[in-house]
Amino acid sequence: MQTRLADFIKQTEEGKQADEVLRRCVHCGFCNATCPTYQITGNELDGPRGRIYLIKQVLEGGQFSKETQFHLDRCLQCRACETTCPSGVQYSTLLRVGQKIINAKVGRAFPARAIRKILNFVLLRPELFGLLLKTGQLFRPLLPGKLGNKIPRRQKVQTVTQTSAHKRNVILLDGCVQRSATPATNAAAIRVLDHLGIRTVRVPGVKCCAAIPAHLDAPEQARTMIKQNIDAWWPLIDDSTEAILSTASGCGLMISEYVDYLAGDPDYPESDYLVKAKKIKMLNKDLSEILTKENISKKLSTINNQSVGYHAPCTQQHGLKINGVVESILKAAGYTLTTIQDGHLCCGSAGTYSITQPVLSRTLLNNKINNLTINQPDVVATANIGCHLHLQTATKLPVVHWIELIEPALTH
Repeated sequence: MQTRLADFIKQTEEGKQADEVLRRCVHCGFCNATCPTYQITGNELDGPRGRIYLIKQVLEGGQFSKETQFHLDRCLQCRACETTCPSGVQYSTLLRVGQKIINAKVGRAFPARAIRKILNFVLLRPELFGLLLKTGQLFRPLLPGKLGNKIPRRQKVQTVTQTSAHKRNVILLDGCVQRSATPATNAAAIRVLDHLGIRTVRVPGVKCCAAIPAHLDAPEQARTMIKQNIDAWWPLIDDSTEAILSTASGCGLMISEYVDYLAGDPDYPESDYLVKAKKIKMLNKDLSEILTKENISKKLSTINNQSVGYHAPCTQQHGLKINGVVESILKAAGYTLTTIQDGHLCCGSAGTYSITQPVLSRTLLNNKINNLTINQPDVVATANIGCHLHLQTATKLPVVHWIELIEPALTH
C-alpha cells in the first residue's frame, strides 16, 4: 500500500511504525474472514481492512470524524486478523497510533467520557475495587438475575505458603482486578510453582500492567504506569530471576509490548526505560510457558475424568501466539477436552469492551458460550481474567483458570 504520511506524524517513531504497517497491507481482505465484528455487522468499516483505510486517511492528513472513531471503537483488538494476514500486517500497532490521534482530536460525549474515567479510577485502585466487589457480593442474592450474574461469587482461597529454600525465583504480577475477583488463580499458581521448586515474588507497587488506561483513551497515563512498573521490578531482577510471570494472558501481552508503547515517549530511543523494557520483554512469560519448560506433563497424575471446554483467550492465541500448550497440559492431567467450534473468535470481553460496547459484546458472548457448552463439558476453563468473569455471567457451569485444574493432578 502506498503512503504519504502528513508532516505531523511522518518523522515520529509512531509514524514510522504506522508507515511500515500500512506498506505491508495488500488489500486482500483475508482479515475480514476471521474478524468477529465484521462477522456480526457485515460492514467493511467494521473489519480490519476498512479500519486500516480509515486510519491511513487520518495519518495522511485527511478528514475524520466521530464516525471514524465509532468504527475504530468497535474493534475488539483481538488480533485474529494478525493471525490470518498472509502479509504479516501488525494491525494492532496501527490501531494504537490511529486511535491516539483520533481520540485526542474528536473527543467524546460526556456519558462515554464519564464511563471511561470511572472505570479507570476504580479498576486502577485494587483496594477500592475489592471493597466495591465485596459489597456487591454481599447484596448479590438480592439483585435481579442478570445484574447478580455480573458480580463474581466470592472464592474460598487456601492459605498460600512457600518453601523458603528455593533458589529459583519468578516475579508474579498480581493484577488489578484478578487479585480481588479470582484470588484462587494466583494462589493455585504459587502452590504449583512451589511444588516445582520455584519461589514466587510479588511486588505490591505494581497494581496494573497498564492495559486498563491503554484501553480507556489514556495513552500518556499508560506510559507513565509502564515506567512505574519498570522502576518497581528493576531492583528485583538479577541472575536468579527467571521470569516476570502473569496468569492473565492479557497482562502478559501488554508487558510484552512495553517497548512499543514507549515509542511515543519524548526521550525515545535514548530512554533508559527502553533498555529496561527490552530486558523485561525477554523475561516476560506466560504461566503455561513456565510449566512446559519444567516438563510438567511427566509430573502429572491422570486422576481426572472431567471434560473441559477450554476457551483460549485472544491475547493468548493471537497476541502471545501460544497455541495448544495449555490444552496439552490439561490432557496430560487426564482431562478430556471438548471440541470448540470457532475457537479463534473472541468471547467479547476484550478488556473493558463488554462495558463500552455491550451489544456487540453480548452477541459474541452468547455465540462463545453456545460453542463452549454444546458438547456438555463439566467445567469451562480459560487463561485470562476478563474472559473468566465474562464467560461466567452467561453459564451456570463453573468457569475456572486452567491452573486450578492442574494443581490437584500435580500434588496428588
